[in-house]
Amino acid sequence: MSEKVVLERDYLRRTLRRIAHEIAEKNPAPDGLAIVGIHTRGALLARRLHTLLGELTGAEVPIGEIDISFYRDDVGAKAPGEGPVVHASQIDFDLAGRTVVLVDDVLFTGRTVRAAIEALFDYGRPQRVQLAVLCDRGHRELPIRPDYVGKNLPTAREERVNVRLEESDGVDEVTISELRTAEVGL
Repeated sequence: MSEKVVLERDYLRRTLRRIAHEIAEKNPAPDGLAIVGIHTRGALLARRLHTLLGELTGAEVPIGEIDISFYRDDVGAKAPGEGPVVHASQIDFDLAGRTVVLVDDVLFTGRTVRAAIEALFDYGRPQRVQLAVLCDRGHRELPIRPDYVGKNLPTAREERVNVRLEESDGVDEVTISELRTAEVGL
């Protein structure tokens, strides 16, 4: 299976810095801001954006992570024994009155973001929710549009976008590869 690298380490880091600048610019009152990453790689990217926002604004913006495993509309569609991998959600600040920036690695159909918004509202009612994604690959099934996009990646539905981050994979890169035959039906 061949892979094409579309974002390498330095470009990925510059992209996150640009997104952090855009978030700071669009939200001039950082005391009303919070960052929440969607497990797994969205949470890792959220930590990086959190650090960059702290450097830019001098404010300590609350950060959290959310697991959407049981909020997905396809949770029952998997074969027995292939249940979701569950991570702990951690939001230990009040969402009321805040602008919450949800962070994810790849925006595809929009179903992950829908599930994340639903999960987020179980923790409180933010004033506003914004969406930051590293890659937007199109093929939306729901009317969801990101506020901050690192890179638009036109892809075929039969392709896969692979985000690898130093913290979990030992390298910072984004690649596009063809789906294996068994994955095409998913």
